[in-house]
Amino acid sequence: MRGFRLASLIGVSLVIVATVSAADIRGTYVEARNAEVYTSSCYANSELGLDGNLAVMTWRIEEGSWNNVSLNGLGVAAAVRASSTLGDPFHTPYPAKAVLIFDEKATPEQRVALEGFVKEMGGELLETVVNRTSAPISMTFEGGLHARRARVEVGDLITVQTRPVTDSDSLCHLDDLYFTPLVSLDHAMAAFGEQTRFNGDGLDIRFDQRNRSNAFIGSFHFNGAVSD
Repeated sequence: MRGFRLASLIGVSLVIVATVSAADIRGTYVEARNAEVYTSSCYANSELGLDGNLAVMTWRIEEGSWNNVSLNGLGVAAAVRASSTLGDPFHTPYPAKAVLIFDEKATPEQRVALEGFVKEMGGELLETVVNRTSAPISMTFEGGLHARRARVEVGDLITVQTRPVTDSDSLCHLDDLYFTPLVSLDHAMAAFGEQTRFNGDGLDIRFDQRNRSNAFIGSFHFNGAVSD
C-alpha cells in the first residue's frame, strides 16, 4: 500500500512539473487611451464615466520565451473596450472585451504563447477575447529615455504616434500623472499622443484620437512560473 501511495505521489509530482514552466521575457511597451493620463485632477474627474474606456496596448519582445516557446523579436497588440473609465478609483471598468493582434511572423505555437503572455500581463482586462487576427507589427523610437518619440503600426488596424509631454500641453497648469499604466512595467513615461487609432473588428467601435496626453512608453521584464 505504501508503495502504491509513493508511486501516486511521484505521478502527481510529474504532472505538476509538466504543467508549470518558467518564463523570462523582456521588451518595450506602448499604450494609449481615449482619455488624458497626465493632467490635473479636475480635468481627469470630468472624464470619469464618459471617456477612457478604450485603449490600445502593444508589446515588442526583445528576447525571451514563454512556456519554453521562443518569442525573440515578435510583437503583439491588444485593443480593449471596458465598461467604464480604465483606472477609475470609484468604479470597476469590467467587464471588458479585447481584440488580440499577433505578429504575422508568429507561428501557431508562438501565437498561443503570445496570448498567454499578454493575458498574464493584462489580467482581467484581456480575459475576454472577442477577436484574434494577425498583422505586421512595427514599433520604433527616437530620442533618449526621457525624450522619446514612439510610433507603432499594426497593419492598418492600429496606429500610435507619440512625442514627449511639454509645458504647453497643460490643460489646467496643475498637471500631474493621474493614471498609471494598465500593466506592470519596469519603467514608464507618460507621453503626448499625436494620434491613437484603432480600425479593427470585434469591439463594435472604431476610434481615432488626436493630440492628447494619453499615452505611456515603457519597458517590461517578466521572470517567473506560468501554467501551460
